[in-house]
Amino acid sequence: MKTLSLFSAAAVLMTLSLSSQAQPEYDQIARGQYIATLGDCTACHTSDEKQPFAGGVRLQTPFGTLAGANITPDRETGIGNWSYDDFRRAMNEGVGHNGKRLYGAMPYTAYTQMSEKDLQDLWAWMQTLQPIHHPVETNQLPFPFNIRASLLFWNWINFDKGEFKANPNKSAEWNRGAYLVEGLGHCGTCHTPKNLLGGDKSSHFLGGEVVEGWYAPDLSASEHTGLGKWTQQDIVSYLRTGVNRYDIASGPMADAVRHSTQHWREDDLNAVAVYLKDGDKKAGKKPEPLAASDARMKMGATIYEAKCSACHSPGGRGEKNIFPQLANNPLLNQPDATSLMRVVLAGSRGVDTDAHPTAPAMPAFAGTLSDENIAAVITYIRNSWGNAAAPVDAGEIKKMKDDLQ
Repeated sequence: MKTLSLFSAAAVLMTLSLSSQAQPEYDQIARGQYIATLGDCTACHTSDEKQPFAGGVRLQTPFGTLAGANITPDRETGIGNWSYDDFRRAMNEGVGHNGKRLYGAMPYTAYTQMSEKDLQDLWAWMQTLQPIHHPVETNQLPFPFNIRASLLFWNWINFDKGEFKANPNKSAEWNRGAYLVEGLGHCGTCHTPKNLLGGDKSSHFLGGEVVEGWYAPDLSASEHTGLGKWTQQDIVSYLRTGVNRYDIASGPMADAVRHSTQHWREDDLNAVAVYLKDGDKKAGKKPEPLAASDARMKMGATIYEAKCSACHSPGGRGEKNIFPQLANNPLLNQPDATSLMRVVLAGSRGVDTDAHPTAPAMPAFAGTLSDENIAAVITYIRNSWGNAAAPVDAGEIKKMKDDLQ
């Protein structure tokens, strides 16, 4: 019995010792997985859920098509031959294994702000992924854009290398939000206007941009076109559930909510909301809405009453968490009506999340309304109930309809 007791004690001590050694490693991998969720690595690197992170997602850019790389530890088709230094350089400088320069579609221009610890944790988690043999031709751009040497010039114009530096005049929560929005979450990659070379116009950070046939809206604190009317809780609710009183996530943002933001910790969601609410208020002159007597407004009002009011209400009030309110909605005041036109033409289904598993849907009207009718009702919605924005014409509707076919 004494021998068994001594053996048991030794076994317990050994177990405790192994546990204390393994726990930090496990914690690092768990942190790395969460960092991958914050950065939404799935969006560009998982085209088939049965082959996670094996790449293949096609990214449509104004210059042609790129594809997300295989980032599993496969030695032939993935990053199994990469060292941590290779990975760090790719994330910080946009230079991959063997000196191959990366295109800006891989948001190293934002990831350069990531902390060393976050990079190390992310790398540790990536080493635990199942290696998947899946060849991907990442560069599908036509000549001359497929020449990577041109990226030296692109980086000189569009890339500022450097880790995130906290603003000492702001709170820790604000700085965490800034780190997520500007860096790890790379929100500006979609929401910041681009120059002729496809780089961010940093002076218009988060000002809105067309991405893959959708308009990523203005995320400034402007009350007319941005998030000025949204409360902090509106922002948190949208990122957590995909729904708030103004919007239901659709298009690329639906995927971002489904795979990324719904899984964020509450403190990170609140930090992002605090940061965004403190953004540029763009105190420009609010445009005047079209007069109700305008022929387009009259036609639009008739169509709205017949086709839209049953769900969105006669006064554009909507129905909480089912149909967004249209009245006093900054999303409708965007300078570009691409997303609104697309939703009316092709319909849309909102994102399904753990909090809201049943997603509401918007029917398509391309087959039941003429181009002129659709242009009129969109113009009416953009200029009623406190909204004011440029009218949409039938030619824009026809072009989008042709593009969607």
